[in-house]
Amino acid sequence: MSAGIILFAHGSRVESANEAVRAAAKGLACIGPCPLVEPAFLELGQPDLAGAALRLVQAGVHRIIVVPYFLTLGTHMERDLPALVQDIAKSFNDIEISVTPPLDGHPALVQILQDRVVDALG
Repeated sequence: MSAGIILFAHGSRVESANEAVRAAAKGLACIGPCPLVEPAFLELGQPDLAGAALRLVQAGVHRIIVVPYFLTLGTHMERDLPALVQDIAKSFNDIEISVTPPLDGHPALVQILQDRVVDALG
């Protein structure tokens, strides 16, 4: 079963922020277990989640893993994302869709914070 990944972010009016998400998606495609990675945005960026899912389905995937590019569990993760995933599942009923937890709680997050502090301290 071929799988694809959607890196799902909020989106921003600041286009460089959206470009950073697109760059992260490209980086994940290069090092991750799935070479098919699409960025997607809740708002203020393109493509949206449905558009990214369509791209992956057209590329032949049978499984989509949505990775939220969100730090913590909030309204978008608890309400908006599940509703969007449910709509996509109805459109592509033969596609398995799963959602990973947000970044909060991952052990590498503390290391990243420490790296930022060490860099700031010089």
